[in-house]
Amino acid sequence: MNELDLAWEDEERPRHRHRSNSAPAKKRKKGRGGKTFLAFFISLLVVGGLALGAYVGIDKVKGMFSAPDYNGGGTGEVTVEIISGQLAADIGTTLQEKGVVKSAKAFIEAAKKDERSRKLQPGFYNLRKEMKASAALTLLLDPRSRLVNKVTLPEGLTWQDTFKKLSEVTKIPYADFENAAKDPKALGVGDVWYTRQDKKERDPGIEGFLFPATYDLPPNVDATAILKLIVARFNQEVEKIGFIDTVQSSLHISPFEALVASSIAQVEGLDKDQAGIVRVLYNRVYSGKFPCNCLQVDSTVNYYLRITHQGAKPSTELLNSEIHNKNNPYNTHDFPGMPRGPISNPGTSALSAAMNPPKSDYYYFLAIDTQGNTAYAKTYSEFQSLWTQAQKNGVK
Repeated sequence: MNELDLAWEDEERPRHRHRSNSAPAKKRKKGRGGKTFLAFFISLLVVGGLALGAYVGIDKVKGMFSAPDYNGGGTGEVTVEIISGQLAADIGTTLQEKGVVKSAKAFIEAAKKDERSRKLQPGFYNLRKEMKASAALTLLLDPRSRLVNKVTLPEGLTWQDTFKKLSEVTKIPYADFENAAKDPKALGVGDVWYTRQDKKERDPGIEGFLFPATYDLPPNVDATAILKLIVARFNQEVEKIGFIDTVQSSLHISPFEALVASSIAQVEGLDKDQAGIVRVLYNRVYSGKFPCNCLQVDSTVNYYLRITHQGAKPSTELLNSEIHNKNNPYNTHDFPGMPRGPISNPGTSALSAAMNPPKSDYYYFLAIDTQGNTAYAKTYSEFQSLWTQAQKNGVK
């Protein structure tokens, strides 16, 4: 007798002990035999059903326990961007939407099995469509698959320096960036940057809005798209630090004037000194206690020499005609207020310094040593004493 029969008999025996002996023996035998046959018949159905399922539906059964996945290495070509901070699930979703993998879950499972997945770098990659998830991960980890158009824009570059660097990296002609920059509004520079509280003429250019950072540039894009990307980063940064609201509510000046101040502080001093420098600039322009409310800084004179291809000079070598050139719109020795526009592209440190600099009654600053540290003075006589000290320290 087979195992299934034994199980059924063990279940029936207790019931027979309590049955009346008056029941005909033949009838009892028929009853037990009927149930045994029924159990045997059901077992055949179950075993047969399982066998049939294993034969015709094994792939479906397996699919219930594993993620849908392609088998091969894929075909064709597709560009995929991996964004900084994305998790495996985010990357998997992107790959599925691009048709690279069959399911995001398959990529997640592949990533869990490969410790190297933790080292995935953001950027653009050349992959193929309909790839096995593990094969897609292997390509993402292969540096040769990465479309590298990385460019780093340091703090303090002018728009000309920026365009030159972008052109060198992307091989896009310098003139294309010049043409794209003719309409800053179209690139994302908002209306709030087009007004000045002091009513002075505003430089309509892109200077100040080309935020210094490292960029992974998308492949096959033009100069306009690249500049839009950089201006968007500027907008994100000023929003993140609350630049516009702070300068309007705390300093009661236009954001554009504060941007100009930050651009000067960027080229005048180290990060740690920029807030103090901005305070001197504000004291000179807005306090009414400094001659003609003029900034009187040589960095603005040098900016004009630089963008007009005359070349910047040390302050001690600037000619009086260059310092007081009335045709120079960035002449801050004779014209009051902030100059007509930024003189560099400031980073986060300089932008933050322009938002809420510490209060002081300093009206002068200078580099006191060759390391670039800044010293401050309240009067011109104090400034002259500091300058004598700076020269002894090797400052020229």
